[in-house]
Amino acid sequence: MQDRSLEALGYAGVPAREPLIYPGRLVGRPSFLNGDELLDLRPSGAPLGDWPVALPAGASERPQRATVDGLLTLLGVPPAQERFPVLAVGSNAAPGQVRHKLARLGSSGALPMVPVRVRGISVGLSGHISPAGYVAAAPYADPDAESPLVATWLDAAQLNAVDSTELPNYGRAFLPGDAFPVTLPSGRRLPGAYLYYNARGILAHPDGTPRAGGAQPAVLAQLLSESPRLRELFGHGPESWTGRAGADAELRARGTAAFEAEGWLRREDGFARYAVRADRP
Repeated sequence: MQDRSLEALGYAGVPAREPLIYPGRLVGRPSFLNGDELLDLRPSGAPLGDWPVALPAGASERPQRATVDGLLTLLGVPPAQERFPVLAVGSNAAPGQVRHKLARLGSSGALPMVPVRVRGISVGLSGHISPAGYVAAAPYADPDAESPLVATWLDAAQLNAVDSTELPNYGRAFLPGDAFPVTLPSGRRLPGAYLYYNARGILAHPDGTPRAGGAQPAVLAQLLSESPRLRELFGHGPESWTGRAGADAELRARGTAAFEAEGWLRREDGFARYAVRADRP
């Protein structure tokens, strides 16, 4: 039987445990995450719940081909039409991180993860330092942009679990499809999707242009090279940054304050008008 485990496929990395691998390996094709395994989806013009799932030959108690809804039903979790499409930015698009996050919070690890094209959104750097010590990716509104993101379909319990990891540093917005078109690999567009946006803002250059993301070691090295404040707090390299920041919440707060003191923090208001309350979808 073909091994579809995250470990065998190279998706097992968890940035929450290894911050310098942030954002981790992102899902690159339409997939169904089922805890420790990642299965291929076959996009079609039909609704997501009817997309075929390719199951490993010889998988016990499961047909070799099934649909998204068929597999979700077999697993005893809500079908696609009862789920919430959430655009994943950064490590929330990495199966290893998603598995870790949901398992730690006691939530089901079964969900579709599908690469999509999104208009009106670009991705920069978060205006705060995460508990693991990395500087995460964060979206910002950009009318001229079209970005590759990953749509995840979360059930209500999963959505509440992810909320608990993102808030209050992030807000959650529902972006209407006419303002932020989201196109599936099949060519169909979603009527809308949720997005977590940074409540503090994003990091910008002195001229106000957003800073680009990238490999975490390069991101941290660049920030350190430009800021004596950050070097005083975190040392002179990415390893010392993540080691110190990941171990000390007060130090992370001081580092986050240093972003603003350097004049790097740019408020992001493009999504706030679409914000939803954290206690409801």
